[in-house]
Formats: sequence, C-alpha cells, structure tokens
Amino acid sequence: MKLRFLSIFAAAAMLAACESGTTDTGAKGAAGQMTPPSSSASSIAAGSIEEFNSVVGDRVFFDYNKANVRADGKATLDKQVAWLKKYPAYAITVEGHCDERGTREYNLALGERRAHAVAEYLKAAGIPAGRVKTISYGKERPAVVGSNEDAWAKNRRGVTVLSK
Repeated sequence: MKLRFLSIFAAAAMLAACESGTTDTGAKGAAGQMTPPSSSASSIAAGSIEEFNSVVGDRVFFDYNKANVRADGKATLDKQVAWLKKYPAYAITVEGHCDERGTREYNLALGERRAHAVAEYLKAAGIPAGRVKTISYGKERPAVVGSNEDAWAKNRRGVTVLSK
C-alpha cells in the first residue's frame, strides 16, 4: 500500500516538474518584437581565464595507456598557443591526469608523460619554456567519478591551468 502511494506521488511530482509555463526571456525592441536574450559567451571578458577555459579549451584527452597528443588535442593546443601568444602575462601549469586503472605509481608516471607531451607541444609552437611548468596528479583528481569507459576517457587528460 505504501509503495502504491509513493508511486502515485512520484508520478504526480514528475508531471508537475514537466509542466512548463511561458517565460519571457527576451526584451521587446522598438517595434514590439522580441529580441533574443544575450548569450553568456558575450559576457566573458577577452583575455580572461574564463575565456581560455570555455572558448579556447583548457584540456586535451589521451588514449588508454598513451601519452602522445592526439589529432583532436593538437587542434585544441593550436588554439591555446594562439591565445597564449596574444596574452603573454599568464604562467602555465600543465596537469597530467589518468583514469583509475593501474597503480598509483604507474599513473603518476603516466600523468607526468602526458603533462610533458602537452608542455613540449606548447613550447615547440613558440610558448617560452619559462612560462610552462608540469605536474602529475595521476589518478588522484578525477574529472568524472565512475568505473566505465566514458568516465575513464574523460579522466585521461592534460589540463592547461593559467595563473598570473
């Protein structure tokens, strides 16, 4: 009986949550026409860390047990290089990360190789070596918690962190 009551209550709550009213998120123009709300990307300051992270991209991903930069990672790193050359006041720390599989020691070494691969790519493209540091976190700082391929793929990464 309690289970039936809870099921009915849950179904009613889900229906109420799905109900949508009309919300006016745009502004009325001079002719009374709706103008779209401003995009959040336009509110990001040029040259900010937020711009680097969200527009340029702060991370590249690696294949299982690999430390070589993939083609999609090279495209992201090329955008990073262009941005970093435009804004030279930032110091760079490249973090190497791994998925949860493997020993702590092995993943720290693999994370170091990943961080080094990203740092070397940035330096080879013209970023001064004095601006670039590396650190490995191994499997200690997962971006996604989970024990499946999707989570593991998101945790095998190199992250470029900026500081002034």
